[in-house]
Amino acid sequence: MAPSAVSPERAPAALTTAFDDTLRFYLNGTRVVLDDVDPEITLLEYLRGIGLTGTKLGCGEGGCGACTVVVSQYNPTTKQIYHASVNACLAPLASIDGKHVITVEGIGNVKKPHPAQERVAKSHGSQCGFCTPGIVMSLYALLRNNSNPTEHDVEEAFDGNLCRCTGYRPILDAAQTFTKTACGNSKTNGGGGCCMEKGDGGGCCKDGKQDGYTDQPIKRFTPPGFIEYNPETELIFPPALKKFELKPLAFGNKRKTWYRPVTLDQLLEIKNFFPNAKIIGGSTETQIEIKFKAFQYPISVFVGDIAELRQYSFKDDHLEIGANITLTDLEILSHDAVEKYGEARGQIFSAVHKQLKYFAGRQIRNVGTPAGNLVTASPISDLNPVLMAADAVLVAKSIEKETEIPMANFFTGYRRTALPADAILASIRIPYTQEKNEFFRAYKQAKRKDDDIAIVTAALKVRLDGDGVVEAANLVYGGMAPFTVAAKKTNEYLICKKFAELETLEGAMSSLEQDFNLQFGVPGGMASYRKSLALSFFYRFYHEVMVGLGGEKTAVDEEAVSELEREISTGKEDREASAAYMQETLGKSNPHVAALKQVTGEAQYTDDIPSLKNELYGCMVLSTKAHAKLKSVDYSAALEIAGVVDYVDKNDMPNPQANRWGAPHFEEMFFAEDTIYTAGQPIGLILAKSAARAAEGARAVKVEYEELPAIFTMEEAIEKESFFNFFKEIKKGDPEEGFKNCDYTFTGVARIGGQEHFYLETNVTLAVPKPEDGEIEIFSSTQNPNEAQVYAAQVCNVQANKVVVRVKRMGGGFGGKESRSVQLSSILALAAQKTKRPVRCMLTREEDMIVSGQRHPFLGRWKVGVNKDGKIQALDLDVFNNGGWSWDLSAAVCERAMSHSDGCYLIPNIHVRGRICKTNTMSNTAFRGFGGPQGMFIAESYMSEVADRLGIPVEKFREINFYQPEEQTHFNQPLTDWHVPLMYKQVIEEADYEARRDAVTKFNAEHKWRKRGLALIPTKFGISFTALWFNQAGALVHIYHDGSILVAHGGTEMGQGLHTKITMIAAQALGVPLDDVFISETATNTVANASATAASASSDLNGYAVYNACAQLNERLAPYREKLGPEATMKQLAHAAYFDRVNLSAQGFYKTPEIGYTWGANTGKMFFYFTQGVTASEVEIDTLTGTWTCLRADIKMDVGRSINPAIDYGQIEGAFVQGLGLFTMEESLWLRNGPLAGNLFTRGPGNYKIPGFRDIPQVFNVSLLKDVEWKDLRTIQRSRGVGEPPLFMGSAVFFAIRDALKAARAQYGVAATVAIDDAADGLLRLESPATPERIRLSCVDPIMERARVVPKEGEKNFFIAI
Repeated sequence: MAPSAVSPERAPAALTTAFDDTLRFYLNGTRVVLDDVDPEITLLEYLRGIGLTGTKLGCGEGGCGACTVVVSQYNPTTKQIYHASVNACLAPLASIDGKHVITVEGIGNVKKPHPAQERVAKSHGSQCGFCTPGIVMSLYALLRNNSNPTEHDVEEAFDGNLCRCTGYRPILDAAQTFTKTACGNSKTNGGGGCCMEKGDGGGCCKDGKQDGYTDQPIKRFTPPGFIEYNPETELIFPPALKKFELKPLAFGNKRKTWYRPVTLDQLLEIKNFFPNAKIIGGSTETQIEIKFKAFQYPISVFVGDIAELRQYSFKDDHLEIGANITLTDLEILSHDAVEKYGEARGQIFSAVHKQLKYFAGRQIRNVGTPAGNLVTASPISDLNPVLMAADAVLVAKSIEKETEIPMANFFTGYRRTALPADAILASIRIPYTQEKNEFFRAYKQAKRKDDDIAIVTAALKVRLDGDGVVEAANLVYGGMAPFTVAAKKTNEYLICKKFAELETLEGAMSSLEQDFNLQFGVPGGMASYRKSLALSFFYRFYHEVMVGLGGEKTAVDEEAVSELEREISTGKEDREASAAYMQETLGKSNPHVAALKQVTGEAQYTDDIPSLKNELYGCMVLSTKAHAKLKSVDYSAALEIAGVVDYVDKNDMPNPQANRWGAPHFEEMFFAEDTIYTAGQPIGLILAKSAARAAEGARAVKVEYEELPAIFTMEEAIEKESFFNFFKEIKKGDPEEGFKNCDYTFTGVARIGGQEHFYLETNVTLAVPKPEDGEIEIFSSTQNPNEAQVYAAQVCNVQANKVVVRVKRMGGGFGGKESRSVQLSSILALAAQKTKRPVRCMLTREEDMIVSGQRHPFLGRWKVGVNKDGKIQALDLDVFNNGGWSWDLSAAVCERAMSHSDGCYLIPNIHVRGRICKTNTMSNTAFRGFGGPQGMFIAESYMSEVADRLGIPVEKFREINFYQPEEQTHFNQPLTDWHVPLMYKQVIEEADYEARRDAVTKFNAEHKWRKRGLALIPTKFGISFTALWFNQAGALVHIYHDGSILVAHGGTEMGQGLHTKITMIAAQALGVPLDDVFISETATNTVANASATAASASSDLNGYAVYNACAQLNERLAPYREKLGPEATMKQLAHAAYFDRVNLSAQGFYKTPEIGYTWGANTGKMFFYFTQGVTASEVEIDTLTGTWTCLRADIKMDVGRSINPAIDYGQIEGAFVQGLGLFTMEESLWLRNGPLAGNLFTRGPGNYKIPGFRDIPQVFNVSLLKDVEWKDLRTIQRSRGVGEPPLFMGSAVFFAIRDALKAARAQYGVAATVAIDDAADGLLRLESPATPERIRLSCVDPIMERARVVPKEGEKNFFIAI
């Protein structure tokens, strides 16, 4: 949005300081002076407002890194220039005075990219590209501060960045080329082979040591084909800023005033005059409060430039740090303190360093401060328990006095502290530990290792006398109470106890149970898990102290001491996979066609379109109740707000039917009518002159409800028979007879939760009305331009030919923009028509998550009949999905789950039934896999549990039951080109699976608290839309005079590389260089009636349509090729044909042949073919905490003859990591009680965790099936769809975790009873996702058993997991 200029108000006369009102800084090397500054906008809003749109808005809370820029400044702590990666979405403009801001546009462009940009692009590290500028800037910041980073430096540099597309591996590969240890000659880097891979023992050429000779030092290695990185050519720190004198600033308007003092005295004067002023250091919490909680801070004071608050000094018995030192500087300082004072005296600083290592992301640590952390008083702070356990002292200053506040007295309640209203935190005194007999450790457990808030955090300290008796104890926990607390009873218990006696351990554990006697429904949930962590942390600490004391081996549980750490991730891809069929263009690993534009910030997304004249911004008024009667809506207060222009709701629809959408039932409403069915349902739309005023207006709308009972879970819906009018079944053979004649019958339940799409670009639309004939042009981030066109025409009451929908690219989609994007685009089209002005709206991350729907949760109730030889005889299965409040695509999702519930296994007698639960959550929708992963998860769940019941390895059980070529599925489709059994054997051999299984068994026998697990999971995924009419595509190909080709097709680009594959198909077909083919956009006026880009069929459908158009053109050009000869260029051919009046435009069309399945009759071909794969995964879990890591994954996919192997590898890796998130990490939770009961709780990166850079497998190997024949595959190039099929491969990690947990339970004699279907035995029933909480709760060790919290009668969990 463009910032609005305002006249700043002068500082009040009572302040003696003379304040300036002009901001001066440098932007990409150019001096900027601002004397009209809007005090309410962030650095991100300023940058995007002046046209620097390379910096993206991904979440608005500093959790995704899409908005990362570099702010170079003189650091008063280190006395050096530091290039800080910073979240521009949080940074106030007041924070950049006197600094140099560098954006992605400032370091390079398409014609001359920075080496960091070029390497990410050429290494295939950018798919949708929305996160890419932020990732590039994090890498750039690393290189500016350290031109010779280590591999560890590289992995840590991205801990504040997220990517939803790539699976991170190619980004890390690109970044590692800058390290001292990178070798571009290695085969994994595309070279001919590193000297270390030759096996001759000669050493590494990069060491300068080979064959016993020492050469000169080797300079930084530049891999072949890359620009050399030369730090000397970087943007210099502007000389004028080295001499820049910081002046106190004050600027603002009637709503808000900013102060930026530069001395402590100035700050104290301001605080004295404005006791309620908001003191802001990094703005990491404040901006979230402003944006998401609508907090108002009329007086804000930025204190980041007060050098006095950023100093430090080593004293005789403590380290004193300025309270406003940045967390990055504290991280470095704590490391230095350990080196200075030694490990024994520096234990507290080791703990500080450890906690800061995983404290948020680097961008937050670069601006966040200890003072901010303390006064925020978060109950789950990582740092506060350390300071409290250390008995640190806080020094508070006001204009009149200095006060020392012991940490033990600082927190007075939830988010409340003892800091006087007129005081600020000036410094913190952190004592050292004793040289001997004092022990200090800190621990943290979160959902994800990097950049995650703690579930429980602890800092534990004991001091012993010479006889080993406890003199002092301070055990402090976060996450166990409304604020950071000491375990008082335990601290008291430990005094005067002989520490090394086991009775002391047992007594302390019992005291901890009393200190933290959590109730089942405790706020924050996870009562049993949190209690177990409190106990486990102390158990770990106790034995770590015992090791330090040199305790007897029999009394020390040494294995409990070490925490699970991961190695640097590596991986390889088979670069020779397409060698046998590679052509001039097809089969080559070309980079994404827009990669360079994406890494340089030049790629334009919908919200990057410059603001239009008279443009309005929309903000939806959303329901806050899950189910209610809508009694009244009063928007009068909103219209009184300056800048608010209008309000749009159901009454603006041309007729009642126009408000209905969602084929084929049309039961969903664009705007709520009389009843609310879910929290987040649109009620109206506020239109204003800025996004901020629109949001303010939406908050001012008063809505009155009459609440009604709500349903959230599938179990509730089944109990209350709340279903949509849908029932489908697939029946084959005679299941009743099969069960009657089999040896065993086993039953079970499989359950899998939903998943948020978390595309980095939220839903966004710009609707532009035209002055004639009711025309309207819509720019939308949608996978479905055709449906957007249809419904925009409906709400505007015009014919579809008056509506043009354009899609340049999306910043990710994954199915979430197939149907749900239509809601926003239609509402904005109506608003634009009503006001006759352009209307724009980009949903906030929070709005997008509560409005747009998720992957469907599924429940499968199964009964399996099996013989003693392991052959399955029968399956009876009831499948339920949680559709949410409206139909959307739930029926098709359920059908696909049913069709994939056989997995890869022949079951002669089968009966599968499907129902859709009607609940009061958002309407769940398409998501990569579209029910397939859920169906296959049910299949692999019953395979795993039945194998346990039979007492045979599940790998063998799978092999026994594999389909063989030409055998028929349960929907009577023969399996042609069936390669799963072959790939299963290949992965076993290539991954050394059997030897690793022996090693895992040995490891588990030798380790008590660490367990490893292996899993080998196959997949088959049917490719075709199950709705027959969607299996068609059109294309339009133009040849111009100069020989250039313009291609239009119906598919949209969302990062999956569709445009890249299509341009390659066209270039190959027409015999022209790839650079001569261009795709501008997807639009409804070039290709009409296009199907949504979905179902992994877009390359097949649109590729063949383009090929068909090219074939027509080739036929027309054939006489000229014959006449002009084989060397004739396309320019010559086009020229000659044009003068002969030959049509150089062709419309192509394709429809998938043969398919057409009939439900009920169970006849016809459901899918054109199946994409297949097999994955082996190995994990290690820490059973004390539930932490896990994936040690290795080996993925092999059959994608036919790949059009572009690099694109396919990117899809496989990205889908695998997204699947890993689905099955192990990503959990959506709803609030059960309180004013926001029924609302989604996990509505942003702060509490919804997708995998990060350091969650991927430590060894990540991917290969494509080769050296086989695809006899029946009749697709373009004989390739297979690859977007969705690999996602289920991520479940291999889940089942490896299950395997490890079985070993952990067996250690205590808990295992499945063989040959008996016993519901109460030790069979492991693990729900998805396998979060650290579920992992820990699945363990049965004594610590976990004593920590279990049993609900009282009627007591329920704080959260609802649907």
